Amino acid sequence: MEFTAEQIASFLNGEIIGNPKVVINKLNKIEEGEQGGLSFLSNPKYNHFLYNTDASIVIVNKNFEPEKEVKATLIKVDDAYAAFATVLHTYEKTRQNLKTGISKLAHIDPTANIGKNVYIGEFVYIGANTIIGDNVRIYPQAYIGDSVKVGESTFIHPGVKIMHECIIGKECTLHAGAIIGSDGFGFAPQQDDDFRKVPQIGNVVLEDRVDIGANTTVDRATMGSTIIHRGVKLDNLVQIAHNVEIGENTVMASMCGVSGSTKIGKNCMFGGQVGIAGHLKIADGVKLAAMSGVAASILKPNSVEMGAPSFGHKPFLLSYVYFRKLPELASRIKNLEKEIKLINK
Repeated sequence: MEFTAEQIASFLNGEIIGNPKVVINKLNKIEEGEQGGLSFLSNPKYNHFLYNTDASIVIVNKNFEPEKEVKATLIKVDDAYAAFATVLHTYEKTRQNLKTGISKLAHIDPTANIGKNVYIGEFVYIGANTIIGDNVRIYPQAYIGDSVKVGESTFIHPGVKIMHECIIGKECTLHAGAIIGSDGFGFAPQQDDDFRKVPQIGNVVLEDRVDIGANTTVDRATMGSTIIHRGVKLDNLVQIAHNVEIGENTVMASMCGVSGSTKIGKNCMFGGQVGIAGHLKIADGVKLAAMSGVAASILKPNSVEMGAPSFGHKPFLLSYVYFRKLPELASRIKNLEKEIKLINK
């Protein structure tokens, strides 16, 4: 890989400040920049690295103005982070050796329908009446059950399990160890204090361009479908329970858990370890800080909440000021009580 600043700026529709002929052949973080490296700067917290970096080219936001001389050639774009993501995507494509063909060690049921230009690796299992779209990549030791549909250009990484009758859209990515369509957690209490399993006869539907992180689980519905809408991104170790519905382009960081039958709107953002109780409604655009515990529906769009149980982030921050002072306040109350007793004697 070797590109000039001129080529990169043309690709990103950016403005060059510096030498348009400078060449890069590697990608670096700005704090680890090297000669011949391409970096980016979008977070002001890292501004100071720009003045010392050895990176040859740095992508910056259009409104960024250096405070002093910069050695690197700058490429100004509307959104430096998004632009660098585009560069990374292109770089990944250039270095990927996309495999094709079907391994002799894979098991494919004779009734399965396999598309064109697919890759099916060693020890993959594909069940009866399953449909695999064109350009799908299925890496070794993946399991795809009966009557599953996988849309074109989807990547299924090693060890993924897609259980029977689930539907996977186009251009999805399922990372290693993800499980789609395991049984929902449904048990009916009995008179003898035992629990009887409730059969989970629904499925899971992933719409197009959904990303499922490593070891994330999405449970099948008791009846109907657990639905993950278009563009949703779930990090590693996320748990989505039965009959949950997640709106378009919502993102969840690692270790979030969503209980059964909760409906989440589109364009929401949840930090790590957020927990949401069952049968709730979360409006569009809601943001939840890490480790928030949601016990009631959030019906106001674009709300920002934190804490457990969660509430508005501004009231939470004000409350936290007092929480940190509780030992001091408790001591003052005890002293006041002693003074009152002395006055009343």
